[in-house]
Amino acid sequence: MSLSAVLLAASPSPSPSPSDTSTPAVPSLQDAQESATNAASWVEQNWSTWLAISLRVLLILVIAGVLRLVVRRAITKLIDRMNRTAQAVDGTAIGGLLVNNERRRQRSQAIGSVLRSVASFIIMGTAALMVLGAFEINLAPLLASAGVAGVAIGFGARNLVTDFLSGVFMILEDQYGVGDTIDAGVASGEVIEVGLRVTKLRGDNGEIWYVRNGEVKRIGNLSQGWATAGVDVTVRASEDLDKVKRVLSEVAEKMSKEEPWNELLWSPIEVLGLDSVLLDSMVVRVSAKTMPGKSLTVERELRWRIKRAFDAADIRIVGGAAALADEEAADPTAAVAAPSVFSNSESPQAAAASPLAPASGAAQRPAAK
Repeated sequence: MSLSAVLLAASPSPSPSPSDTSTPAVPSLQDAQESATNAASWVEQNWSTWLAISLRVLLILVIAGVLRLVVRRAITKLIDRMNRTAQAVDGTAIGGLLVNNERRRQRSQAIGSVLRSVASFIIMGTAALMVLGAFEINLAPLLASAGVAGVAIGFGARNLVTDFLSGVFMILEDQYGVGDTIDAGVASGEVIEVGLRVTKLRGDNGEIWYVRNGEVKRIGNLSQGWATAGVDVTVRASEDLDKVKRVLSEVAEKMSKEEPWNELLWSPIEVLGLDSVLLDSMVVRVSAKTMPGKSLTVERELRWRIKRAFDAADIRIVGGAAALADEEAADPTAAVAAPSVFSNSESPQAAAASPLAPASGAAQRPAAK
């Protein structure tokens, strides 16, 4: 045996070249058939489960959609019935004390929108949880996480939640609406927009106030029902009360029969009597029920007419810190000081008080030596 043969036999077996390892093995037709057979068998084993889950999800979605549609229609019909009932009351005596049709329509639309949104959220949220349960997803961690997140959001946005809930109850209770004049404590004016979070008011000077519903602790609505116009007339204590009452009654009767005051006045103008009696004056109270928001207009017109009637009847209206009733008219010259003797340049007093006249130049010059 030659040396080359011995060395070749003693050398280790050669390692595979890189070209041999990088070449992928081509699958044979038999391998492809086996893969297709396995996939078909897996589909055949699970198709019934897939079909059952799909049918369950479809059934949940159909039931949720039908239930949501039925509930929304029921809420709409309920709101329409409330509007028809309110419109039937307009022809009665109590109808004038209620808000108008537009106000009721806006309120009913707001209530219907809130109820429909709440119903849709509850129904679709429940359907979503049922769909996740149909896919055998464990809802316990999801619900626990949602609860923790809800608590965290509730603490962080508690003011927002308070404003929203206050707005919902405000609309449901019909505390005020667009066009009403209210006193909300933090601001007052005419309501120009009502929202679930913020109410917008127009102030007396034209400014716009944005009031958060959660910050309102008390509300005074000046536009619901009726308003009261009250006028206090202060006269001298020596006036004849019967004469004063007769003049006021004539003014009230005449004003109640004229346009447009007969529509603004919802009750006869009454002379209530003496509101207070002082040593030098007395106050007579006149009052009447008016259309909401028109009390100031009626009061201004009533004061105007009372002043003109009192002037014609020679009844004096007094007021201020002290009403001088029995004293005669003061002399206009009483406050003027008496003329002084110094005002007359020829009087002895004026001559004595006048400065000495300067001496002549010859008298002041010393005599020449």
